[in-house]
Amino acid sequence: MFRRFSTTAVKYSSNLEEKQYLRVISNILDNGEFQKGRNGNVYSSIGESMRFSLKNNTIPLLTTKKVAWKTCLKELLWFIKGDTNNKLLKNDNVSIWNGNGTREFLDSRGLYHLKEDDLGPVYGHQWRYWNASYSKNLGCLENYDGKGIDQLQNVIDLLNHPTDKYSRRIIMSSWNPEQLNEMALPPCHVLSQFKVTNDNELSCILYQRSGDMGLGIPFNIASYSLLTHLLAKHCNLKAKEFIHFIGDAHIYDDHCNILKQQVNRESYPFPQLIIENKYDNINNYEVEDFIVENYYYCDALKMNMRV
Repeated sequence: MFRRFSTTAVKYSSNLEEKQYLRVISNILDNGEFQKGRNGNVYSSIGESMRFSLKNNTIPLLTTKKVAWKTCLKELLWFIKGDTNNKLLKNDNVSIWNGNGTREFLDSRGLYHLKEDDLGPVYGHQWRYWNASYSKNLGCLENYDGKGIDQLQNVIDLLNHPTDKYSRRIIMSSWNPEQLNEMALPPCHVLSQFKVTNDNELSCILYQRSGDMGLGIPFNIASYSLLTHLLAKHCNLKAKEFIHFIGDAHIYDDHCNILKQQVNRESYPFPQLIIENKYDNINNYEVEDFIVENYYYCDALKMNMRV
């Protein structure tokens, strides 16, 4: 569910947290190093970071352009269920992975055995079935229950423990060197750490090896903030902060002029997230359980997506 009200009653604000993102964009536009990348020319900056408060149900959806948060949420819930079948996303009108699931792209990765739209052991597989052998016959249609390591459930179990929830070892990794060559696309957001402070507040620290600042990063901010809110709800905690480290933050050359428009826009306060229901099983959450209120934003900006 999405509740949005007329922006005529809302004044622009100095959203300092969104300005972090805009400053990274400006820095890359002004000082980024030109590189010829795997899928296009980019301007790049190494080692960027941002912090976003999640207190008071805040959800950091950028306001200087519209973020398709429901699309982002559908992908997140697909990860959470351990899915790697792009047909499930297609059926839900999500096209994020379409370019990586084509026969041509899979063949370019040497994945001739995978059927079209089978993405191999990407994020969901690593979150729920870490290092479980990926079936060469059934692939994404195989039942992997009980196989590998369920990293996400381990995170939940630790967060629910009265003392272990304060551990510095609550980590979930998507980067599995043994299976990288079996994936349609090696993971960009590779490692997340969850930390509970003494006041029962949950923060998420994400290390992302590579980030497309125009299209990918706004989704990644939203996705891991949604995940943090969901885990907090699920484990009777309060969401506190999302901290984002980016190894290679880059802008594709054909995004530059569009992002120059975005950095000159005024921002609105971030909206609020309400998760209406709580279930025993993390797999049971659906899009309808999430409500975003007071999301005010500027017009959408059209940029081409790379694969």
